[in-house]
Amino acid sequence: MTHRAASTTMEFQENHRSSQILEISLLIVLGLWSLRGAECHQVGILESCTYRSTNCRAHTVSLKDFGGVGDGVTLNTKAFQMAIDHLSQFGSNGGGQLVVPAGKWLTGCFNLTSHFTLYLHRDAVILASQDMNEWPIIAPLPSYGRGRDLPGGRHSNLIMGSNLTDVVITGDNGTIDGQGKIWWDKFEAKELNYTRGFLIEIMYSDQILISNIKLVNSPYWNVHPVYSSNVIVKGITILAPVDVPNTDGINPDSCTNVRIEDCYIVSGDDCIAIKSGWDQYGIAVGMPTQHVIIRRLTCISPHSAVIALGSEMSGGIQDVRVEDITAINSESGVRIKTAIGRGAFVKDIYVKGFTMHTMKYVFWMTGAYGSHPDEHWDPKAIPVIDKISYSNMVAENVTMAGKLEGLHNSPFTGICISNVAIGMAESKKPAWNCTDIQGVSSSVSPQPCVLLSEQRSRSGPCPYPSDKLPIENVEFKECSLQTTHI
Repeated sequence: MTHRAASTTMEFQENHRSSQILEISLLIVLGLWSLRGAECHQVGILESCTYRSTNCRAHTVSLKDFGGVGDGVTLNTKAFQMAIDHLSQFGSNGGGQLVVPAGKWLTGCFNLTSHFTLYLHRDAVILASQDMNEWPIIAPLPSYGRGRDLPGGRHSNLIMGSNLTDVVITGDNGTIDGQGKIWWDKFEAKELNYTRGFLIEIMYSDQILISNIKLVNSPYWNVHPVYSSNVIVKGITILAPVDVPNTDGINPDSCTNVRIEDCYIVSGDDCIAIKSGWDQYGIAVGMPTQHVIIRRLTCISPHSAVIALGSEMSGGIQDVRVEDITAINSESGVRIKTAIGRGAFVKDIYVKGFTMHTMKYVFWMTGAYGSHPDEHWDPKAIPVIDKISYSNMVAENVTMAGKLEGLHNSPFTGICISNVAIGMAESKKPAWNCTDIQGVSSSVSPQPCVLLSEQRSRSGPCPYPSDKLPIENVEFKECSLQTTHI
């Protein structure tokens, strides 16, 4: 490294040290308080709330209006579905809004409708039923070809919808509790016959907003938009035990125009996992995840990644922008996972402004992830990994700076790393381990591997797009509700 490059790296590290300490000290506050979802004022038996949403609704009902009982014992599946079915008639007349009042509302799986808002009071808890009969078996996703864990069908998702337009799940940081322990235990004991359900899955839909709620104890993935477009996930908190498998936070899957921001996630798996289908099934469906912005995320994931791309990426992943991320006690900052048989591509990935404290890896890429749905995958389906850009990142207490392992006959190309300062923990492992990759670097400490030769300084730092994605221009409206039932 040249004297100028070393000086630049030291200056960058010093400039970010104070902001890094501040972000870490704010972690507990963020986790407990998150973003306020509404401003509410009570006068007598009335409570009036204002909140921000992509669309407001003309018609509002309470779950209690349809026989809901919030005692944590009474099953409310029929009440939820009756209320939503009632509100579906207002889709072309201002839309409908279902308020979940304070209380514990036990329920099985239910379906949403279009031009609809599900609003959770700050003291509302939607409790997922632990009766597996309340999670009916449905068909596997076409781009996966089978259940994700087990062949055959899969259990329904707690809150779901398909072929919808303009759907909002929001509130004043009310809670959706998946009560997942029964599922985790049965999965570990190999007692399940079908793949576990997600907390929220929206399919084949457009204009989705999920904001200002708390998701806890999901049986499986928490938020799964799939085959959808114009998705915003904002200001949510996701909490799961860090030793529980597959409790991914937010997984956009074969989606276009996605915005994830201001979220706090503690997970036993990836905090964000961008996907697009599995091997030959994902190739056949051919729907990439693209035009994604992820920003202002705080994550704890001791056994997995803060941001993962793949491993199911067989429809392709492109144009993903990540900025202003805080990672604490996590396995890896950014991880690209793929394998022979996946095909497709991961390209045009831009990451900047990452602050990390106590990490196993900062950068991790692998072309040997394996894990196929069945024996029919194509060994000639070689994934292409190209144009991966990382800049302005700082980390401390790191075991390994980078583990970058491409494919022998198809190296990962276009990797660019600039302005990165990594404080290493004591370890016998080398700081970098690179095979079958091609790229450049500048102002990176510790010194990168030879395959990331220091050349970028000739043309400036690694690129990050200056244009805005269309989903960033979506504006929020001031909405209100008033009810005597909260």
